[in-house]
Amino acid sequence: MKAISARPIKAVQIGTVLKCIDNTGAKLLKVIGVKGYKSTRRRLAKAGVGDVVICTVIKGTEKLRNEVVHAVVVRQRRKYRRKNGMFVCFEDNAAVLINERMEPRGREIKGVVAKEAVERFPAVGKIASMVV
Repeated sequence: MKAISARPIKAVQIGTVLKCIDNTGAKLLKVIGVKGYKSTRRRLAKAGVGDVVICTVIKGTEKLRNEVVHAVVVRQRRKYRRKNGMFVCFEDNAAVLINERMEPRGREIKGVVAKEAVERFPAVGKIASMVV
């Protein structure tokens, strides 16, 4: 994965419910793991904007429900600081489903996507309606 300009605070942890903002059919995702997270033993894994999380679909179409999927966190409620001194926060925690080649599974994204997620995953930025 590519490095990003800001270092967002890791606000999404195991058990967090994320809103799925693409058109794959999933509505709500529950985080069960964070890909590439290294930590102390018995500590809950955490993720921030631009990180890949492993989730289960808890609400959505019958085909996707209870399926284990990978997703990219594109928004988080907790504010974080960018290099230019600006603080950024969003009104909800949201993610976009991706496949094993780190490309989005959906064809369009509804809502705003953070610039840090687009820096790491340019394919997500191509289908996003707005990048902040």
